[in-house]
Amino acid sequence: MRGKLLQQDLVAGLAVVAAAAFAWWLARKLPGGAGGGMGPGTLPKGLAVLLGLLGALLAASSFLEREGLRLRRWSLRGPLFILGALVVFGLAVRPLGLSVAGPLAIVVAAFASDEVRWGETLVFGVLMTAFCIGLFKFGLGLPIPLAPWLLGY
Repeated sequence: MRGKLLQQDLVAGLAVVAAAAFAWWLARKLPGGAGGGMGPGTLPKGLAVLLGLLGALLAASSFLEREGLRLRRWSLRGPLFILGALVVFGLAVRPLGLSVAGPLAIVVAAFASDEVRWGETLVFGVLMTAFCIGLFKFGLGLPIPLAPWLLGY
């Protein structure tokens, strides 16, 4: 019996390979390191290669003999709300601070799905923001405003 080509896996695998090639192209001028040391280009190039291999594996698995999903229509709702969440975060982090911009971005991103549970989303937003504040503000000492409307810069 001849296997069906899983178009969804093939398209996704080729998209991941294309993203990896783009990442490699962006990191092409960064030195990779010499001797025993790592340079600034080692991590991005290594991750691009790993991502490309995983994409190729996904594309190759589309030719296996098994049942699966055909490529079907998809909504722009998900990508638009995820992109919107990034834009909202970028516009809100300076005037409102990380303490407001973090949960706000997570709530906007939650609109990407029609299966969202708002209670869990709000708890996740608060916990993730607390983690980010601990990591970036206190752990790494980055000058990110927490709540400039309350604490100042």
